[in-house]
Amino acid sequence: MEASQTLNFIKNVISNKPSDWLNLTTHRLDIYNENQAKIEFISAFEKLYQQNSTNTKALSELPTAYDYIRLGHPLTSILEWTIANLNGLDSEQVISFQSNTTPILSILRANLLQNKNTQILYTKLPKHFNEALIKAVYGYHFELKQITSSEDITDFNGSTILIESTTNLCDFNLKVSADFYINMHAHLGSILIVNGEDNKSYISEIQHVRRRETIAMTPANTLSVLQQLTENKTAVKLNTEEQKKLVLSLIKNITNTSTKPLVASSGLSIQYAIMMGLIHHGNTQHKGKELKIVVPPNCYGGTNDQARRIAACLDHVSIVDLPVDGDNDMVKSIDTVLTQIANQDAVAYIIAEIPTNPRVEVPNLKSLEATLSKQRHTNSGKVATAPIFILDQTFCPNVHFLGDEDILASIEAISYASGSKFPSGGKCTAGYCVSNTKGRDLMTFIETQLNLCDNEATTHQYEYLSEQLPSMNSRIANAYTNTLEFVNYIKEILPEAKINFVSDDLATLGFTPSVFSLDLPTKGQTDQERETYKRALNLKLINLMITKIPNESKYCVSYGQLKGCYWTIPATSTQGTTKEGDKDYIVRASLSHNIDLQKHKDVFLEFVNGI
Repeated sequence: MEASQTLNFIKNVISNKPSDWLNLTTHRLDIYNENQAKIEFISAFEKLYQQNSTNTKALSELPTAYDYIRLGHPLTSILEWTIANLNGLDSEQVISFQSNTTPILSILRANLLQNKNTQILYTKLPKHFNEALIKAVYGYHFELKQITSSEDITDFNGSTILIESTTNLCDFNLKVSADFYINMHAHLGSILIVNGEDNKSYISEIQHVRRRETIAMTPANTLSVLQQLTENKTAVKLNTEEQKKLVLSLIKNITNTSTKPLVASSGLSIQYAIMMGLIHHGNTQHKGKELKIVVPPNCYGGTNDQARRIAACLDHVSIVDLPVDGDNDMVKSIDTVLTQIANQDAVAYIIAEIPTNPRVEVPNLKSLEATLSKQRHTNSGKVATAPIFILDQTFCPNVHFLGDEDILASIEAISYASGSKFPSGGKCTAGYCVSNTKGRDLMTFIETQLNLCDNEATTHQYEYLSEQLPSMNSRIANAYTNTLEFVNYIKEILPEAKINFVSDDLATLGFTPSVFSLDLPTKGQTDQERETYKRALNLKLINLMITKIPNESKYCVSYGQLKGCYWTIPATSTQGTTKEGDKDYIVRASLSHNIDLQKHKDVFLEFVNGI
C-alpha cells in the first residue's frame, strides 16, 4: 500500500479502537504468549492491514502487545509500526518513549558496556539534560555538539545520535547520516529510530531501558501523535498545575509526611530516580566509599533487575542479596547484612517491600526500626555510615511509616508506591515517593535525577491521580473486607491449602492488603511430580475463574483495580527476571472493593469439587 492508504488504514484503526487501548494499564496474561511477546501483536496486526480489516471486534482480539504499557501497548506499537512502514523500516527499529532524555541514556548505557564512543549532535537538547551530571553520576561518556545543518556532521569513530526538537514527531530526515535519530516533543515524548543493520543489536538494550527505567509514550499522548499524523490535528497542551497541586497535597495527607512528594511516570521511573538520586548523594557526601544496594532476590522482578542493571554500570556500586521471605526473617537478615557492610566502611541502601510480595509478610516493625537505627562500626573502629531505607509500600500505601511520630521517623527513609495500583485504581502507571523529615535532603537529589531523566508524571496521569486518590483509603478498606471473607472461605472448604495473608493483629495495625497468595495442595511420589501437579492446578484454578466470571475475574498482574478480581502466578509474571530458584510458583489473587464475592466463592467451590 502507498503512504496515503497506510494513513487511511491507521485513521480507521483509531476510530474503531477498543476502549481498553486507552484505559488498561497492565497486560492480560490470557492473551499473552511470552515466547512470542515481541512479535505476536505486530504479526497479527499486519494480517489485519493486509485484509484492510479495522472493525473493533478484530482489533480487540489482537494478542497483548509486548509487556503492555510498561514497555509497549497497542497504540504505541501501532505508532511505531506506522512510522516504520512509511520509512521502509522494520517496526522494531522504531521505539517510542514518554521521556525525552531516556532514549539518549539508553544508547549511552549500551556504549558504556561496549566501551564505545558516542557523539550527540543536536539542534536542541531536552530541558533538564545535564552533561556534567550524566557523566559523573551515570558514568556515561560522550561528546556533545550543537549543529545548524547536516553540513555540520562529520565522520566519527563510534555512534552518532542526532536529536531534533519538532512539532511533528513522525517526520524524520533519514537522509542525514546518523546511527540513531531522536525526534522529541516537549509534552508528547520522543521517538527513536535505530538506523542500519549494524545497529540492530542495540534494539533489545534500548527496549530494556524503556522497560526498567521509564515507560513507552502513554496511550493518551500516542493517540495525539497518531491523530496529528493522520488528521493533522494539533495536540493541545493541558494545564496541570491545579491537579498537580492537589495530588501533592493528597499524597502528603495519605502518607502523613510534610516533605514535597515526587510523582513519576511509573513505579519503576520513581524507583530509578530514587536509586540514581541516592548514588548522586553518595558520590557527593561519601566520596570514595563503596555503595551497596541491598535488595531481596525474590522481590518484584523490575526492582531486582533495575538494581542489578545500575550496579553493572558503576564500579563502586554493587548488589547485596537480602533474604526476607519464608524461613528468612527480614529484620535478622538486615542486621546481618548491615553489619557486613559497616565492616567494609561502605554505604547501604536497603530496598524492601512491606508487606512482601507474594508472601504478604510484615516484619516486627519495632525490631526493624531498632535494627536500622543501631549504630555500627567499621573494622577500624570508626562509626559506620548509617543506612538509608527505601520502602516499597505499594501493597499498603495507606499505612503511615514516615510521619514525625511514625515507626521509621528516626532513620533516613524514603517510601514509594506504584500509582498503577490503588492510587489510580489501575487507570495510569504513575508512581510517587515521599521521605520522612530526616530524609528531606535526599529528596533534592532524587528530584534532580527525576527531572534529568524527564520521568515526571504526565498531565493525564496527574488528572487520574487527582480523581482517584481521594477515595483510595476507603477502597483499600472495602477491598480488604472482601479479601478477608474470601480467604476465610477458602480455609473452610480447602483447609489443606497454605494461604499467605496478613493476620488479624497486623490488620489492626493498618496492614489491610487485598492480595493473598495460595499454595495449593499437591500430590505425587517425587518432588518433581508434586511440583508439576501443583503448577497444573494453579492454571486450572485461574482458567476456571476467568472463564466462569469473565466480566470480573482476569488473568492479569494488576492490584488495587476498581472492579473484580485479578489472578496471576508471580513466577511467570511479576518475577519474570528473578533467578529461577527464587521464583514463587503459587497463585496470587487480588480483590477489589467492587466484586461479586458470592460468585467467586461458588466458582472456587466448583474448583475444589473438581480436584
